[in-house]
Amino acid sequence: MKKSLRFGAAAIAAVATLSLASCGFGGSSGDSGDADGATTLDLLVPSYSDGTKANWETVIEGFEKANPDIKVKLEVQSWDNLEKVVSTKIQAGEAPDIYNGGPFAGFVGDELLYPTKDVVSEDTFSDFQESFIKNAEIDGTAYALPLIASARALFVNNALLDQAGVEAPTDWDSLLDAATKVSALGGGVAGYGMPLGSEEAQAEAAVWLWGGGGSFGDASEITIDTPENLAGAEQIKKMIDAGATQADPGSTQRSPLMDIFIQGKIGMQVGLPPTVGQIAEGNPDLDYSIVPIPTKDGSPFTLGVMDQLMAFQNDDDKKEAITKFFDYYYSADVYVPWVQAEGFLPVTKSGAEQLSGEEALKPFLDVLPDAQFYPSTNPQWSAADGAFKSLFGQIQTKPAQDVLTEIQAQVDAG
Repeated sequence: MKKSLRFGAAAIAAVATLSLASCGFGGSSGDSGDADGATTLDLLVPSYSDGTKANWETVIEGFEKANPDIKVKLEVQSWDNLEKVVSTKIQAGEAPDIYNGGPFAGFVGDELLYPTKDVVSEDTFSDFQESFIKNAEIDGTAYALPLIASARALFVNNALLDQAGVEAPTDWDSLLDAATKVSALGGGVAGYGMPLGSEEAQAEAAVWLWGGGGSFGDASEITIDTPENLAGAEQIKKMIDAGATQADPGSTQRSPLMDIFIQGKIGMQVGLPPTVGQIAEGNPDLDYSIVPIPTKDGSPFTLGVMDQLMAFQNDDDKKEAITKFFDYYYSADVYVPWVQAEGFLPVTKSGAEQLSGEEALKPFLDVLPDAQFYPSTNPQWSAADGAFKSLFGQIQTKPAQDVLTEIQAQVDAG
């Protein structure tokens, strides 16, 4: 059995800083500065935690102090609204100057973004982990800067597994067995937390479909309806039918379900680095382990996620100001505290070096080399992402093959 990292109250006290937790701006087209001569940058970002707005305001305050001729106007949106907001702004000719988001290939296809080498210094560009920069490339050119990385791992309630007489699983068979036995304990306990609701259905789907040898495709083709993906989808059905999950997984959202894990009512659930901080804040006495995600045959795998910063080509007069902002933000003394506050993994070499001693991040850093990523540079990925969020939860009641076929059809239809 693979070694797990066990956490109790003492072990997580030191990582409480990882706890997870708008002001609107106007159009940027043709508005490169204020009356006092300052250049204004519009920054649109999603909320990662309750502290996201304050974390960005700290960065902006330091940047504006160092660059008094540049102002930054911040807008924070929920992930649920982010893509709609940025699309609306683009259609109105009011794209943000800097945008923190996910899929970006469509923006590149419409020639809206600067190549990243045009808006960062050579020193900053060379500090990024090569694998993350490669994941932001289209046809060999990077159009987005890695912002944060995250990997998934299995959070295990040690007390519940001990009570059920099982160990942390490494493959699907042992996971099904362990989860079924934990669910059988009763008292409102679920063996495995399976969030298939719209919040992040694509992530839970990837955990299972990719864990069975499948994928969502690559930069040239999105492939959902495949025999390899069907194996994972059918395993999901097997877990649900065996009563190994919480009730109604098809409509369960990830965030509230993780709250239930933190309360001690779920045996196992896939989580993120910020989950460590949530536990430290919400239930510091919880005795838990972090282990690799079980796969069909036990081979190593994790779902890697990388969000990006990108710069829209609104006004070339702002390019120098954008470069100054990026170089400031990615300096280790600014970037590392921001990453720590949000509880994610750094994408820069200097950041990884500074955080290498963080015990809470170690399980995730260990599995990151085995990460697979969404095919976010495929222009159809946005459609695939939306299709998973709207359709995949139906796997609770529909045949697995039918659900995959419907998702593929929606992707192909654009």
